[in-house]
Amino acid sequence: MLSREWTRWVLAAAAIVLPATLLHAALPSGVDVADRTWLTGQLLIASPKLRQPIFDHGVILLARHDRDGAMGVVINRPISKKPIARLLAALGQDARGVRDHVRIFAGGPVEPTTVLVVHTLDYRRLDTLDIDGRVGITAGGDVLRDIGLGKGPRKSLVVLGYAGWAASQLEDEIAHGVWTTIPEDPALVFDADRATLWVDALARQKPAR
Repeated sequence: MLSREWTRWVLAAAAIVLPATLLHAALPSGVDVADRTWLTGQLLIASPKLRQPIFDHGVILLARHDRDGAMGVVINRPISKKPIARLLAALGQDARGVRDHVRIFAGGPVEPTTVLVVHTLDYRRLDTLDIDGRVGITAGGDVLRDIGLGKGPRKSLVVLGYAGWAASQLEDEIAHGVWTTIPEDPALVFDADRATLWVDALARQKPAR
């Protein structure tokens, strides 16, 4: 079950949408929701024609996609590297004994000061969102503190904010070539060079028959 915070974020995400000018038409009326394919756990790869700065050549890990909409985090927009203790202090949380730095990514335009950690599922908390059995997302300072104390997940990305779509919006955008998708791969999420991740992800696409 999603925590109240996750529920709030998903609802807020539905209010932040890409400009309608990117789309040429809505889905045909009468499409049965049961016939749609939910894309939770997929990587969204931005089309070269998508020129919005936050999404230009972006790769997004989809954390949730259902009949109510979708949410995900951009994983190839590094913006800075900061001490974990400083991040915890900014969140008003205890930073005693915490060491090390983390690279921070711009996860999307929704709630851009919200701290989320994408991580391997060797680490879990009660509010961890299990995306696909291999990768999850946990919010807040507790996971950051555990990382700084050497008790965190084996691999992780710290992101600020997320991207969101209203009901049917992501399907519309994919239908009109704004995004393509591939299955999530932890090697791409955590290990690939961020500067080449978009190209690396595109190379994983299966050729059209």
